[in-house]
Formats: sequence, structure tokens, C-alpha cells
Amino acid sequence: MRDETPEQPVPLRSGYTTGSCATATSLAAARLLLTGVASDVAEIVLPKGQHVPMPLVFCRLTGDGAEAGTIKDAGDDPDVTHGAVVFARVRLRAEPGVSFHAGPGVGTVTRAGLTLAVGEPAINPVPRQMMTTHLIELAAEQGYAGGFEVTIGVEGGEALALKTMNPRLGIVGGLSILGTTGIVRPFSCSAYIASIHQGIDVARANGYMHIAACTGNASEDAMRRHYQLPDIALIEMGDFVGAVFKHVRRAPVERLSVCGGFGKLSKLAAGHLDLHSRTSSIDLAQLATWAAEHGADDTLQDAIRISNTSQQAMAIARAAGIPLGDIVCRHALRVARDIVPASVKVEMFTIDRQGNITGVAQ
Repeated sequence: MRDETPEQPVPLRSGYTTGSCATATSLAAARLLLTGVASDVAEIVLPKGQHVPMPLVFCRLTGDGAEAGTIKDAGDDPDVTHGAVVFARVRLRAEPGVSFHAGPGVGTVTRAGLTLAVGEPAINPVPRQMMTTHLIELAAEQGYAGGFEVTIGVEGGEALALKTMNPRLGIVGGLSILGTTGIVRPFSCSAYIASIHQGIDVARANGYMHIAACTGNASEDAMRRHYQLPDIALIEMGDFVGAVFKHVRRAPVERLSVCGGFGKLSKLAAGHLDLHSRTSSIDLAQLATWAAEHGADDTLQDAIRISNTSQQAMAIARAAGIPLGDIVCRHALRVARDIVPASVKVEMFTIDRQGNITGVAQ
């Protein structure tokens, strides 16, 4: 039988952001307009100074300008845009400088609270600066005194955006062009964490000072039912509860409700701020110890320790009259209080697989 796990770990491959793709394609299209040379590779300089050659899948003249495209390579990161064609359409204009427009598959900002004004294309500040720097340098090289109109698009981006937080953030019509370093680190999940930060900022900017950070759809539904919170106040944090706590420390709200499955919250209660199974695990022995502090005898503790799942452990404790859900929430609350400002009212909720609340601490 083939061994599925290599003895030596295989290094994970980094990739490039949509911002890097937009920079490479806009540079190639502009160079074609100014020099007449169509490239199959565009070399760009990332914000930290690395020189990166990016392959192009097309670079051609259009009726009123030029366009170029590249295939987004996210490396080994599970990025929704991996494999998508990111393209730029460039037109020359008399006025110096660079203007940006949303093409097919790139969204437009419709809510306050983001780093971009309402009505702007969802092309983030660092990618804008990267493109501007490269295009202004190209203009100087070629002795060109005019400016550029840059339209960025992503093939299939409108459908891909439905798999992101953009609709909830008020970015409509497509994806965001992202990146701060130009590089995607495998499993850094930087785009997801950025969307958590943006979700909190958008909620605050629109007057929602009670937010609920939820691990998934069931916990969102539970908070929606419990508090009648609108979608804009529901933060889909996934496993990144630490990102929520740290951002709320910088951008406080009045009330933070954290809701998740019992297993996820038991990890938080044990001090883990990343709740993914690759970085943290459920400590059944710790659950047994906490149950013992509330009257569990040796037999019950053993039953909790050898449970097949955390839900089974909670059910065993509940049958014995021990509110393990509340206990876990109290310990999770202590972890949160070490990070979140005292001015923020924090509360914890656990739910079962049906979305029923099984534990609370405030």
C-alpha cells in the first residue's frame, strides 16, 4: 500500500496576490501602448523590493488601448481566486497620473467603513500604489507626459465573490484586488483575516456596536435568532477568533458576542486563538478536569476522557447535571478578557449541531 504521508515534510509554495497580478498586467498593457512591444512576461517589484517575473496569457491591443492577463497563482494556499485570469485594460489619457476602474468581476464599494470610499472600485490601497509606481516609472522611461486609465477585471469574479465576505461587506459585483506584500503565504489566510477586520470596521462605521463573531453558518443563525442581529453585525470569523479579539482591541465595540460549536469553544477555553484542527485539538482530559471541579466523580471523568467527540462529552456531563457548556464558556470568556478591552462587554455561546444554545457566559 502506498504511504500517503511523506517522511520528509514537503515545503509549501508561496503564490502572488491579485494586487501583484493587476500590477503585472497593467504594466504589460501600458508598455505595449508606449513601445509597441507585446510581452509574455512582466517583471514587477513587490513592496519589499523583490523582483518577480509574472507570465502572461495574453497581451494585445484593443480598439482604444491594450489589455493583458495572467493566471492567478496562489501557490499552495487555498485561495478562492487561484487559477482565475486577472486582467488589466489600459488607455492613455492627456492628464498625468493613474485612475482606476472596476472591470468585469471586480467589485464596487457601497458601504462606509472600508479603506476605500463608497463608489470606488474594490482595488485596495497597496495594489493601487504598486500599479501607480510601475506606470509612472514606465512613463518616465519612455518620455511619456500623459496618464493612464486602468481597468482591472477577473474572469468569473462575480461568481467567485459569492464565496467571499464581499457581499456582506457591501462590495458588490465582484472580488477585491488585494495584497499588502504582493505575496500569498500558504495557509496564512491573510485575505480571510483581512475580511474579518473589514467586517468589524464596516459594522462600526454603520453604527452597529454590538457584533457577533461566529464560527460558521449554524452559529450565525443562532445569533440572528437570539439577538435579531442583521447580517452586517455578524462576523464570520471561522477559526480565527484571535483575529477578532485583536482587532476589537484596536477598534472597540460596545458588545462582542462569540458563538461556536462546543468543540471550537473548548479550544478557545484552553487558550487557543486559532481553532483549526491543524493548529489546535480538543483536550478531553481538560474537559474532565473542569467537570471534576463541578462535582464529576471518577467514573464520569473517565467517560468524558474517552468520549469519541466533544459533543458526546458534553452530553455525558449534561446527563449527570453538570453544565459543561456553561463551564467552557466561562473559561473561554477569561481568555477573551485577557485580550479584549474592559470597556467591551464580551459574552460566549456554545451551540449543538442543531444550532441550539447549550452554554452561555457573560
